[in-house]
Amino acid sequence: MHTGENARALQKILDWSRIISLALLLVHFYDACYPLFTAAHLQTMLTDRILFHIRATGLLSGFNRPKWLALAFLLISLLGGGGKKEQTLRSRTAFCLIAAGLAGYFLSRAWLYTALSHQAQGLLYMSFCLGGYLAVLSGGTLLSRVIRNGLDSSDIFNRDNETFPQEERLLENEYSVNLPASYHLRGQRRSSWINIINPFRALLVMGSPGSGKSYYVIRHVITQHIQKGFSMFVYDFKFDDLSLIAYNHYLKYRNRYPVPPRFYVINFEDLSRSHRCNPLDRENMLDITDASESARTIMMGLNREWIRRQGDFFVESPINFLTAIIWFLRRYRDGRFCTLPHVIELMQLDYDRLFTILQTEKQIEALINPFVSAYLNDVMEQLEGQIASAKISMARLSSPQLYYVLSGNDFSLDINNPLAPKIVCMGNNPQKIQVYGAVLSLYVSRLIKSVNKKGKIKCSLVFDEFPTLYINNMDSLIATARSNRVATTLGVQDFSQLKKDYGRDQADVIINITGNIISGQVAGETARQLSERFGKIMQDRTSMSVNRTDTTVSHSRHLDAAIPASRIASLSSGEFVGLVADDPQCLVENKLFHNHILNDHPGLDREQKAYQAIPPTGRVTEQMLEAQYARIRQDVEDLVTDVLDKVINDPTFTGRLVKKRT
Repeated sequence: MHTGENARALQKILDWSRIISLALLLVHFYDACYPLFTAAHLQTMLTDRILFHIRATGLLSGFNRPKWLALAFLLISLLGGGGKKEQTLRSRTAFCLIAAGLAGYFLSRAWLYTALSHQAQGLLYMSFCLGGYLAVLSGGTLLSRVIRNGLDSSDIFNRDNETFPQEERLLENEYSVNLPASYHLRGQRRSSWINIINPFRALLVMGSPGSGKSYYVIRHVITQHIQKGFSMFVYDFKFDDLSLIAYNHYLKYRNRYPVPPRFYVINFEDLSRSHRCNPLDRENMLDITDASESARTIMMGLNREWIRRQGDFFVESPINFLTAIIWFLRRYRDGRFCTLPHVIELMQLDYDRLFTILQTEKQIEALINPFVSAYLNDVMEQLEGQIASAKISMARLSSPQLYYVLSGNDFSLDINNPLAPKIVCMGNNPQKIQVYGAVLSLYVSRLIKSVNKKGKIKCSLVFDEFPTLYINNMDSLIATARSNRVATTLGVQDFSQLKKDYGRDQADVIINITGNIISGQVAGETARQLSERFGKIMQDRTSMSVNRTDTTVSHSRHLDAAIPASRIASLSSGEFVGLVADDPQCLVENKLFHNHILNDHPGLDREQKAYQAIPPTGRVTEQMLEAQYARIRQDVEDLVTDVLDKVINDPTFTGRLVKKRT
């Protein structure tokens, strides 16, 4: 109990302990140096009688016994010693004083065995013994004034206090991605593993440029999933960085697949190393909702600012217009001309012919009636606002290179077909994001629709720089594709980047439903959100109060952020924080991690130097491109002639001819 009475009583006990200690030491001096006191005439009958009675108790039976007792009482008096604590005092100084004092206190006996006179021996002995006693007293008092705050002055950023146990076991299954790492725990370097044992709950890889997303994480997702027999899609933003890795590991492990996969590349820059694929292929365009989804993906990819304005009249109208054209081509001759190049060419027709042709398809009447009505009623400003934005946007895709790739059928997008598995890499160009990104978004949108089905083999979708694409239903893929064994890996630089390109609502959904997160250096809102998601751990906290008369140090334990936002903002390249999701068959106790991923840099360099280049698919000349470009235009002209002839000559199309009155 901290009361004044107890404090005063304790102080009296300490004072008496010190008095007893000094009394014992003085009695010892009188007994051991009796000739000195006799010569100095300090000996009396009273003191001799007292000494005689003390000797009778046996207290002075041994030379060092009274010294040990005196030292014991001195130490008792020091136990409750206090004084103003100071930050500058160190324990080393106090222990040095105590050690020196003990040496002088006990070794002073050597003076009694010298050839000096009894008086000189006694004086030197008492001087050294008393000096040692005072040194022990000073050292003990100094030790009680040292501030024991438990803080390491070298750990000014509190790194040791923010460490926590991490998963050190290697947990593998047929789907897992396992990354070796090392971490600090209370000043010790320990080995650990990042075990992504359930990649079907999606993996979000974040980090600013240069933090090591691709080198430390994404490349291992690609290599380990190919090694484990996944079919795969890779969106390679800076072609062919990831495609080269995927191709060489495909060569190395393709024989492990029950059915060896085929390797395909979509690349608009080097057509000699690109296959051809029609994302609007009639086999995958089953109903008008597929056409609507494709139209929305293309328009949002070409006009990113529309993402935040979905539902507006002048946003939905161009999408409906494009939907009508796509579905018309799908219905015309069983989709013979259902390709994006044919869509672009058809929508450039004048309104009289275009609306006449579209009205021949009953399933799109509801979509085109508002446009026809506006045209016939001469509401041209509204009509141009509805259609011109679609025509202008789509015209940016009109190029021989795009027409060539988009109008072929070298492969289909069902990459996880058990009978024909595929590894598909699609390359972008950072200089042409707006154009290529919209087309690649369409490819990915149709591919997702194909892979998210029952009865397919395990599949891995890897997106480097994911925000450069627009995938309208990515959140539903993450939420529903787990049961179909579709693993999704999204590479993002920052949450703000995703929010800018997808809108806040959809960006929040994508981040919040992702089960596995690996993040390198990020800052601002992203770091704060991650810190909150990672939760808190119990940490020691020490506070110190210094005033004129006293210094108070208090220790406590509090729940603080396991990985503060400031720590996330200052991560080094290769240093990652994150959270993994486990599986009912393989529970992970320590899901949270903060470590350095260990890459075998020399081994990866040797491997990369031995890589084979992606082989060419064939020679593509300018004449071939121009011929394909001209053929598509001719196909549209033939279609227009054919349909207009039917409208004019077939009675069933009576009233379908649209012609504006002049």
